[in-house]
Amino acid sequence: MSESIYGSHLKKLENVREELTEAVMLLRRKMAEENGMDPVEHCLSRIKSEDSMREKCRRKGIPEDEHSALEIIHDAVGLRVVTSFLRDVYAVRDMLVSLPSVEVIEEKDYIKKAKPNGYRSYHVILKCHGTVYAEVQIRTISQDTWAALEHHMKYKKAISGNTALIQEELKRCADELASTDISMQTLRDMILDQERT
Repeated sequence: MSESIYGSHLKKLENVREELTEAVMLLRRKMAEENGMDPVEHCLSRIKSEDSMREKCRRKGIPEDEHSALEIIHDAVGLRVVTSFLRDVYAVRDMLVSLPSVEVIEEKDYIKKAKPNGYRSYHVILKCHGTVYAEVQIRTISQDTWAALEHHMKYKKAISGNTALIQEELKRCADELASTDISMQTLRDMILDQERT
């Protein structure tokens, strides 16, 4: 069996994964106490498998080694946080980037500026403890559902004709879900305002 692409750093990666997951759990408890609602539907975390990391190195044309896995590719640790409402996406983001052990390397707000196909999510690359990179994706339930369904269809490979219509319909569905997210956030705000008065 070949040596791990992560060298002797697997425990360090696991520690960062646990630290970020615990930070999300603490925020959930705090917001649930303050608002009576858990802002997170679910939180998934992982360390990219050896095979996936090696495949990504090959795809990028870089050596399949520890340096590539830990310094060039920035998603050895991954966290996906799915929230109920739009505002909670940004609350989770703000909490994570304020952690004393993290430095923000890159942020992409695909919620305010969706990808051309309709994909929406908030992505942030964090460098934790000055050594470990983690990619965090934060999105609402509807954004997560759309992304999962779009991924499962793999329409580009499966269909030889009429992909333009399929892409157009996927974009339309994404836009409708985005509109629903805004409406649900507005309703939630109205309910919270009434509870406070």
